[in-house]
Amino acid sequence: MTSGLKFEGRPTWVEVKLGDLTGNVRAIRRHVNPPGTRPRRKILAVVKGNAYGHGAVPVAKALEKAGTEWLGVTSPAEGAELRESGIRAPILVMTGFWSGEEHSLLEHKLTAAVSGLEQMRWLERAGAKSKRRAPIGFHLKIDSGMNRLGITPEEIPAFVRALGDSPHLKLEGVFTHFASSDAFTTKQTEEQEARFFAAVKCLRTQGVAPGIVHLANSAAIGARPETWADMVRPGALLYGYHQFYDVPEKKAEIEAILPLRPALSLRTRIVTLRDVPIGGSVGYSARWTASRPSRIAVIAAGYADGLLRSLTNRGRVMIHGRFAPLVGTISMDLATADVTEIEDVKLGDVATIYGEDGDAVQWASDVARVLGTVSSDLCCAIGQRVPRFYLR
Repeated sequence: MTSGLKFEGRPTWVEVKLGDLTGNVRAIRRHVNPPGTRPRRKILAVVKGNAYGHGAVPVAKALEKAGTEWLGVTSPAEGAELRESGIRAPILVMTGFWSGEEHSLLEHKLTAAVSGLEQMRWLERAGAKSKRRAPIGFHLKIDSGMNRLGITPEEIPAFVRALGDSPHLKLEGVFTHFASSDAFTTKQTEEQEARFFAAVKCLRTQGVAPGIVHLANSAAIGARPETWADMVRPGALLYGYHQFYDVPEKKAEIEAILPLRPALSLRTRIVTLRDVPIGGSVGYSARWTASRPSRIAVIAAGYADGLLRSLTNRGRVMIHGRFAPLVGTISMDLATADVTEIEDVKLGDVATIYGEDGDAVQWASDVARVLGTVSSDLCCAIGQRVPRFYLR
């Protein structure tokens, strides 16, 4: 495979196809808004973690242009970066904020997720000091059973009292987060649904309108229509990856009704070639030894680029449309692949880590299965030093 991209520097790069990304958004929108849905459900696109390694600003701009109603980040700093780039869509800081960050929330017009009464007090004080006319909108996070962030359903009465004592605040949404929505052999999700909707009902009975109700993450978007509520929050789905379901038949069914395209490819180049004799070793700690005369390609990618060290002697890359096994210890900056059986390999040839190369295809999700992790883990591991190129 060759690459027409022109850039200087180390020959390792990411390609992000924005057309595939926005195509995934359209597919999700159709999926959660079957004919007759009124009002239409909104989409909150999760772009935290540098948009799962894809590049937060270019991705957010493409999503906003495509009509995505909300964006989700994990901190005021991530939200500020988007605002400073010109993003105007509503931004929810989903993990909340620390004391002192409330001023950044107001400055950049970010919507906070509130997980406790102390955060309400911080926001209320900030609102009072700002002398702004409109109250500060926020979303309340309910801990329905994940036991990380949020108030419990039992704390709803205390929250209602605190809200009544906070004239500078306005509840604009209520949400929760699932722990096991990609698993079909557990009752945890059903239990979380019940607890969450009971909490929403409790709010209403005490005279508090919940605003936008949202609880469906990527896995629930695919598998659990009863959780779609007013808005859904795609993360991994947005970037083209279904979650791992514990029932393969169900996973195949969901993939068929919600087709997606991975948007990210990770590529590098061969920087040198070595002929290794029988018995010769390659890389740190001599963890691979040639059992035959071998042609070894050294590629300019290592674990600082997202090619994880745990793929040593078990991963593979694509060269000339064929798979080449990774041999020897993957280092921070370099890795080595056995290209003995691939013809005409030369210096400068492209090695694809994630993506397509002729008939060979390997996405982050394929590698994740080998390592027992998820695609998001691998995409987020792609280092900042790797340049991103955005294609239509």
